[in-house]
Amino acid sequence: MRASLLKIALTSAALSMAAVPALADDISFATSNTVAGEHVVLYLGEDLNLPLQMNGEIADDIERAIEGSGFTGAFGTSQNFFGLGDKKSVTVIGTGSDTLTRRHLHDLGGHTVKAPGDGKLSVIVEDLETDSETPSAELALGYRLGSYRFDTYKTGELPEDRDVIFISGDTGAADDLTDTDYAGLADAVDMVRDLGNAPGLEIYPETFVERIRKEARGIANLKLTVMGVREMERAGMGAILGVGKGSVHDPRLLVLKYSGAGANDAPLALVGKGITFDTGGISLKPNSGQWLMKSDLSGAAAVAGTLISTAKRGADINLIGVMPLAENMPDGKAIRPGDVLTTYNGKTIEVMSTDAEGRLLLVDAVPYTIEAYKPELIVNIATLTGSAARAMGDEYGAVITRDFELAQTMMEIGERSGEDVWPLPLHPNHYDQIKSDIADIKSTAGAPGASIGAAVIGTFVEEDQPWVHLDIAGVDWRDSATPTAPKGHAGWGVRFMDQLVRDYEAK
Repeated sequence: MRASLLKIALTSAALSMAAVPALADDISFATSNTVAGEHVVLYLGEDLNLPLQMNGEIADDIERAIEGSGFTGAFGTSQNFFGLGDKKSVTVIGTGSDTLTRRHLHDLGGHTVKAPGDGKLSVIVEDLETDSETPSAELALGYRLGSYRFDTYKTGELPEDRDVIFISGDTGAADDLTDTDYAGLADAVDMVRDLGNAPGLEIYPETFVERIRKEARGIANLKLTVMGVREMERAGMGAILGVGKGSVHDPRLLVLKYSGAGANDAPLALVGKGITFDTGGISLKPNSGQWLMKSDLSGAAAVAGTLISTAKRGADINLIGVMPLAENMPDGKAIRPGDVLTTYNGKTIEVMSTDAEGRLLLVDAVPYTIEAYKPELIVNIATLTGSAARAMGDEYGAVITRDFELAQTMMEIGERSGEDVWPLPLHPNHYDQIKSDIADIKSTAGAPGASIGAAVIGTFVEEDQPWVHLDIAGVDWRDSATPTAPKGHAGWGVRFMDQLVRDYEAK
């Protein structure tokens, strides 16, 4: 097949994949006087008090079953009972003894996904000790996040959707919040997971852009622009272009601009690394685990998801999303260790390893974003280093910044969003370590790898510019599920950056 025809075929396949929605049950809300169906979920604290809706003989049956099972009501524990009264199944999920935050409610919603029952599931939301005004909406969001599956390439019969009805006294408010806000947030997380799970054969810079173009189409105040090779050459983005030299797929720089506030209001800027597949280039990675490098676009995907969900809800903020996109492949035209690249702002960088390519995207994209948009705060997010993954495991994203108070703010945002971060240092010696004998800086310099990677990017950020670096190499992919994140691509970063945006919007 000729190259042009092959390109068309692959593009069509990728867009076809993108159009297939992730499996999602149908969620709705009903008033407290609605009669529960055959499959019921109850949330019980450690006092084990049943909601008032469960009364009469069925209440006696449930209480006896709970007593016999040893269920304690500890947070996140659950027990299924079958054939109680007129119910085919009753699932009790523990809420513990503490006041339930948004994050707790999301996790409880995620636990609800495992409740048995096809057709229709009735979830009784009553008498929860929570600081949320709309607990049903938070539970439903958690359910959506936890119910994601990537079934695009599965053959044979797939599970059918079921109707999930949250029965409560906050029905109207929960329905409004879900329609105007949380549905868009959950859709964005699903989109990011789709992009991270999809094979590199189908998602490369051009098809990534087309997927985001499709998702962004028709959203008010959201503008999409793309820089191709010629535009990046004119702008002097030699680092992004260098990374993409070894691939048949040209790099791109995708920009989403959301204008939701005054024209003179400084924007919040998000910059995400978008390596659509990372072989390591000439510094070739070993085969073991290389398949996972299809998810090296996680930062860019999360930025796109955040911009789209923010714009959908009509947030009162100006927000910029910049996504440098490239495929890192070995080829006769690929850059080599020892090569020197000239970046957007004219600084030169000596390439010590072509497998340290993500920072090369960011040393062009970050100063470009600062110069073009003059943001109040710039946050870059990337699956940047194995060092961060080894330090943090799959519990925390690494946050690195020159301002420790800003790092503490990021930790607090992580706690509320359900996507935790923990700080790593950025010391003046880290900048000394990356001095090059033949260029302005070099791209790697040994340990500590995560901090060195941040120092490379920080070289291109002035001291007075508020800047946060997020290294999510340990959290973007999960080997086992959590209540709100599936096994596979987690979609990490959308919830964190969404909370960041909400905090800046409220300032």
